[in-house]
Amino acid sequence: MSENTPTWSRITARLVRGEDLEPSAAAWAMDEVMTGAASAVQLAGFLVALQAKKVTSGELEALADSMIAHARPVDAPRHAVDIVGTGGDLAQTVNISTMASVVIASTGRTVVKHGNRSSTSKSGSADVLEALGVRLDLPVEASEELVAQIGMTFLFAQVFHPSMKYAAEARRGLGIPTVMNVLGPITNPARPRASAVGVADPVIAPTVAGVFASRDASALVFRGQDGLDELTVSAPSDVWEVRGGQVREHVLDPAALLGIPRSGHDALRGGTVEENAHVARELYAGERVGRMGPIRDAVLLNAAAGVVAFDGIGAPAADGLEERFTAAFEEVGTALDSGRPAALIERWAAASQEAYFRGS
Repeated sequence: MSENTPTWSRITARLVRGEDLEPSAAAWAMDEVMTGAASAVQLAGFLVALQAKKVTSGELEALADSMIAHARPVDAPRHAVDIVGTGGDLAQTVNISTMASVVIASTGRTVVKHGNRSSTSKSGSADVLEALGVRLDLPVEASEELVAQIGMTFLFAQVFHPSMKYAAEARRGLGIPTVMNVLGPITNPARPRASAVGVADPVIAPTVAGVFASRDASALVFRGQDGLDELTVSAPSDVWEVRGGQVREHVLDPAALLGIPRSGHDALRGGTVEENAHVARELYAGERVGRMGPIRDAVLLNAAAGVVAFDGIGAPAADGLEERFTAAFEEVGTALDSGRPAALIERWAAASQEAYFRGS
């Protein structure tokens, strides 16, 4: 066996020494995981060593590309946006990005959302959408058809990434955040050309932005300075805008830019799946009294990020993020006030139920 032939012991030893991996070595490791060839011990050692070293953009992209290569193929428009967070901020907020995704779609922009059940909170995107009546256990073809019908679909990670089952034992045994938590937002099998991604880890956020730059995608990667993996209402947020293969770092302060009052995390705190679904219904009904005010502001901030990312598809790097963001914020606010998100979630639920029973 050549000294350059990757093995788990060689790769893990390199990571322990603090050495970065070539993309081919990182891809080999993920291929081993996705085919079930890696043991739980081998994967756990790799994940811990990589977490200690800190993953590079090249490693992260290679891991993600391998995951997508093993995913179920999906025929969905690439001129679309995904909005998602890495989780891991431990704040237990309501489902901000999920609610924002419906608002974005209600503006006429195509949304192909990729998500899963909860891993770090009581209610993940899949959980709350099901509580709102959306059927997610659909054949691949039905998920594709929903985009044409309503301009939005949800690619359930459990359905589209079946090989992730091979990583479950190691992840469960470790019980700590690893690179696997970061991979979800960058492994949408539809490969949409735009993304709005919240990243809780301040070190990893620019690394994720680097992956999108390498893909020539349009993206906003952000992290609240209060630690949330969202654009937050309690502090400014650090933002990495990706356009034209370049990454530009900004600070967005909603209070200074948009006059949004500061609110603490308690106003955004979520509960059970049913409670979070109730919050979504209240939001779409136009409620803004009490804590629904800060929730509305947070959802619109993140929806605006998705709009800015979508509108940047194919565009060169540009100045004026604050002006573009302000215009997007006003647009999504108008959409929410019009009742279009409420109508869209009803149509989505009805269409998904019809697709399920048609295919059963």
